[in-house]
Amino acid sequence: MAGPTTARRGDERNRKPKRKSPAGSSQAPKNGGKGGKAGGKSKSAGAAGARTGLRRLLPGSRPRLILWVLAVALAGAGAGWVLYGSGWLRATRVDVDGVEVLSAAEVREAAAVPLGDPLISVDTDAIAARLRERLPRIESVDVSRDWPHGVAVEVTERQPRAIVEKDGKFVEIDGSGVRFATVDRPPAKVPRLVMEAPADAPSTRRFGRPRLEREGVRAAAALPSDVRRDTRVIRVRSYDSIIMELTGGRTVVWGSGERGDAKARSLTALMKAAHGADHFDVSAPGAPAASGS
Repeated sequence: MAGPTTARRGDERNRKPKRKSPAGSSQAPKNGGKGGKAGGKSKSAGAAGARTGLRRLLPGSRPRLILWVLAVALAGAGAGWVLYGSGWLRATRVDVDGVEVLSAAEVREAAAVPLGDPLISVDTDAIAARLRERLPRIESVDVSRDWPHGVAVEVTERQPRAIVEKDGKFVEIDGSGVRFATVDRPPAKVPRLVMEAPADAPSTRRFGRPRLEREGVRAAAALPSDVRRDTRVIRVRSYDSIIMELTGGRTVVWGSGERGDAKARSLTALMKAAHGADHFDVSAPGAPAASGS
């Protein structure tokens, strides 16, 4: 018969030892525990409170936003109607300035401004392009809107630096060598360009007649203004041989069309120093020469 001591030992064998948890570790409560639930509820309550506070701070904000959008839309529609649909801002006149040989009527006809159209829709670039194409005498042009009803056209005309006689008429040529007009009578104090270079000459074969003509015109454009007024004929014999005939039987040997500014300065100084001379050579501007009575 077993005694009490034996019974206690049997109970101790049947008991399993409890495992100790690692030091410093703690088991979190399942499902976040009561603390997690409380935190989630707190955040939801905070967001709801913020929305409620915003509604209290901005009462009726949505109606005011709708009214503001409608006001902007109405203002834009009104501005569009004033610019395009009303009769208040329409092109009714064309003001022309800067013409000398051309007439304002010629410019208006060539411009073809769509009178009666909304001024905002008038294409100023297209008008300027039409003027340059239809009127070669125009060197440059500026077209702008002149509110509330006008279109302003500012013209700069080409100036003839030489003329070429052809079939009894006279072709005007500007300083860039552009032939821009044919007239019945030569303009006053514009020299006549005479091409004397033979067609089979080396200079003509190398450069071509149009290039030689441009060199003669370039020489004429570089002349001092007082000398240009006295120049009657420009003779182009080759690329390097351009000669000016002035009033009073005077002549100027210019050489090529190059270094025009230096030659003009040398000619001015030479004419002041040699009052009685009638022949001037500035083909080498660094060593000009004068001769004659």
